[in-house]
Amino acid sequence: MMSANLAAMEKKIAAVLAVRPECFITHPSELAVLKQLSAQELENFALDHGWSTVSRIGGRQIEFYNDISARG
Repeated sequence: MMSANLAAMEKKIAAVLAVRPECFITHPSELAVLKQLSAQELENFALDHGWSTVSRIGGRQIEFYNDISARG
């Protein structure tokens, strides 16, 4: 079951990736939602939506990209 905050992040990421090739999450409150997930859960969250993810700057930025190979 997805939390309301994670569902909101899903909508934001999807909206950004609909018009841009990447979505950078840097706001501390948004990062806090994603950091509640383990690395594997974050990867699965991204793959379930057809995205790939990269954590950068010591975890202070999480990037999402559309991943054509993740789409069924």
